[in-house]
Amino acid sequence: MSRPVRRVNDRMRHWIWPAVLGLAAATLSVSSPAGADADRSGLPEAIDTVLGDPRMEGGVASVVVADAASGDVLYRHRPTGRLMPASNTKLLTSAAAMELLGPGHRFTTDVLTDGERRGPVLRGDLYLRGTGDPTTLAEDYDRLAAKIAGSGVRRVSGRLIADDTRFDDHRVGDTWSADDESAYYAAQISALSVAPDTDYDTGTVIVEVTPGAKAGDKPRVGVTPKTDYVDIDLRASTVAAGGADTIAVERRHGRNTITVSGTVPVGGSATKEWVTVWEPTGYAAAVFRDALAAHGVRVSGPTRAGVATPEGARRLASHDSMELKDLMVPFMKLSNNMHAESLTKAMGHKTTGRPGSWRDGIAAISGYLKTAGVDPGKLRQVDGSGLSRKDNAPADQYIELLRAAKGEPWFADWYASLPVACGPGKSVGGTLRSRMCGTPAALNVRAKTGTLTGASALSGYVTDKDGRELVFSIILNNHLAPSVKALEDAIVVTLASSTRDKAVPVMPRSTRVAERDGDVECSWRKPARC
Repeated sequence: MSRPVRRVNDRMRHWIWPAVLGLAAATLSVSSPAGADADRSGLPEAIDTVLGDPRMEGGVASVVVADAASGDVLYRHRPTGRLMPASNTKLLTSAAAMELLGPGHRFTTDVLTDGERRGPVLRGDLYLRGTGDPTTLAEDYDRLAAKIAGSGVRRVSGRLIADDTRFDDHRVGDTWSADDESAYYAAQISALSVAPDTDYDTGTVIVEVTPGAKAGDKPRVGVTPKTDYVDIDLRASTVAAGGADTIAVERRHGRNTITVSGTVPVGGSATKEWVTVWEPTGYAAAVFRDALAAHGVRVSGPTRAGVATPEGARRLASHDSMELKDLMVPFMKLSNNMHAESLTKAMGHKTTGRPGSWRDGIAAISGYLKTAGVDPGKLRQVDGSGLSRKDNAPADQYIELLRAAKGEPWFADWYASLPVACGPGKSVGGTLRSRMCGTPAALNVRAKTGTLTGASALSGYVTDKDGRELVFSIILNNHLAPSVKALEDAIVVTLASSTRDKAVPVMPRSTRVAERDGDVECSWRKPARC
């Protein structure tokens, strides 16, 4: 979604405190003393005032700011308070994945057989085996099918077997909301799936609804990728130009029937919705079977899922994903939940040899965190993405991770994957691309965002006016305001604007300005993603 560009001076009027901090200061008694330099600079008072904003009335915060090099704590507020970190959980998961799987890790999708070739006929079963790639596109399955056809095979006498046994069969995470079942950010997890786009929203299809030619006509509905795995129940209608656009797209529980309801006006814009499928293994198999047919290869038998490829099966074709260091970019920039969960299960398999599970994956992450100086006993992680409201973590443990990561050989690639404040486009700015523009934090801050209802977080790196790198973690919970991201931004812009000796307090944007600017984490705003 494009946004109007404001003049810098206009933007700054919403950020810089008018003059006298003392008139608004309401230092919170729960804040702990920070370093002497910070006390003299006025930084604790400035951040306390931000946290005293009415939008946090009745809420709770855990906030820590530290010198990245020395570890000196410049500010702390309930540093050990365990709160829901939302997508800040991905910092834990991504760092562990870089260490345990390695920056060069690739997911492989193979086509194999235990049958024998008789001219153009393959006598036996054809196996499609996945290892958890969350970036496999329909065109990748098409290339696999083309390789089979290119070898001269025209018919498979047996079945198409989808081998998703690299992961267990638990499809959704602990306490994921049933209300989110069809939402693109809560897709089911399988070792075999399909992404419909190069944002790699695996386990979803894109449903596009356009108006009919005249009032009373049925709207036109398209599905990407083209597949019969989902059915469309079209209940919508086209209304006269200027009428209401009330199109709603939702999948029914436990089925692959997608209901399109509401109205769309003649000449109105197309509506695009990303909708999850029920059982992504079957989705991948259906897309692959269609690709085989398109290349002239007929599979005589039915599709069967959940069967392991037998030992000794011959590989006929293979597809490798991008390296993990490259996958980190869509994963972290766009806060992709499904990438986090696939990596979690992949780590579970890597460390145990068992089918990847959340339990083993979380244990693997905890093992890495101990080596990084993070105490897993001081946090609770039950999934890889932070979608679960059971996830709890304090700000001080994120500070430990952010500092420890700087010493890792993979740090440069991990750091590059973090969203950049006011960075251009999805591939740079990611979920921060519309935030902190026109301030000293723009193109300066690299941090991970996080959003759930009543929970918001921002943790990462910022350089102050002295050129000193700081690490910060801000976790805000139990707020009734629709968004408190303006408060996170005010804290971070204060850090970017200040020197070691003098804090430059920054005022949070008003609710009105925040709402006008779309103050919601971009990753939750599909399809526009602001």
